[in-house]
Amino acid sequence: MNMLDRALRVGLVSVSDRASAGVYRDEGIPALSEWLQSALATPFEIETRLIADEQPLIERTLIDLVDTVRCDLVLTTGGTGPARRDVTPEATLAVADKTMPGFGEQMRQISLRFVPTAILSRQVAVIRGEALIVNLPGQPKSIRETLEGLKGADGASIVPGIFAAIPYCIDLIGGPYIETNAAVVKAFRPKSAQRPAPPA
Repeated sequence: MNMLDRALRVGLVSVSDRASAGVYRDEGIPALSEWLQSALATPFEIETRLIADEQPLIERTLIDLVDTVRCDLVLTTGGTGPARRDVTPEATLAVADKTMPGFGEQMRQISLRFVPTAILSRQVAVIRGEALIVNLPGQPKSIRETLEGLKGADGASIVPGIFAAIPYCIDLIGGPYIETNAAVVKAFRPKSAQRPAPPA
């Protein structure tokens, strides 16, 4: 099997002091898992981590998921606001080889359609090795909106979600080819990077 035809490996990291301590049930990982099930049309595997808001722990977790578990994509949720213990962006930048600022810019553009406090979010995205790491918001509704984007009543895209760009990004950094369910989010690739549709 061609290495690029293997299953996508996704790391899901929920960063929360209270959820990791069992004070309340984590909602981030279930929301992400459910969304991926609906959005991805190619095989994928998930590795999950529920951890506290501690920068060294977040850094170690991201490094482990990329360097040891060999995830192609790592999605984090939580810890991206201005509060003192919100350190997910700092941890993410600390393990980065390259920054991908367009992801954070687009997430804030989407969230600003709903709340003015979106400008307080500090989500970042980076490349480490051959993996993309993206910080997502903490609320399930916001997670879905930033991944999918906004659609009108006719189903047409009003504001593109960030996931539309992720499959091509994974292509460019050496990961497996990802197909999506266009009814949820349509992956965008230049024509030269698109594979022909399999025969019916």
